[in-house]
Amino acid sequence: MSKLLSYLRFSAALFCLVVLAACQTMGGTGLIESEVTAELSTKAASSIAADMVERLAEHVGPGSTTIALRGDDAVFGPALEASLRDKGYAVVTDQATNQAAVEPLAYSVDPFEDGVLVRISTLKVELTRIYTLGTTGTTGTTGAAGAVPASPLSVMQRRSVDRS
Repeated sequence: MSKLLSYLRFSAALFCLVVLAACQTMGGTGLIESEVTAELSTKAASSIAADMVERLAEHVGPGSTTIALRGDDAVFGPALEASLRDKGYAVVTDQATNQAAVEPLAYSVDPFEDGVLVRISTLKVELTRIYTLGTTGTTGTTGAAGAVPASPLSVMQRRSVDRS
């Protein structure tokens, strides 16, 4: 009986270690998957994209970096691509590239309380901010406002990744 109990304890401890190890590897250097679960008007998407790209430029400079945009959302994706190009980034989408200066970028836009939580992520930095949607924030409403930042910008710097 003591051998069986000892075996069960060992199995339980091994299982816990495997689960903990799996949790540690989930955060890796990979990017989030681009996803938009909030409804945005074109104007709200454009104002959010312009603000987030402005903040991104403080960490990943335009002109010397090509952004590989991941995601194909119908509203936010094109607004983000246009803002990146306006800021001076070269942008590639759905193309295989082996350039050393290519920085993959993914995004997520999710409903959060009375607004949306927006996150853009590269291998160097992850930026997160909450926006309050104006009267044109959601599809089907009318008015003149887009989206306004409702929180400070959260910046998570990543350690440099060797991509050789």
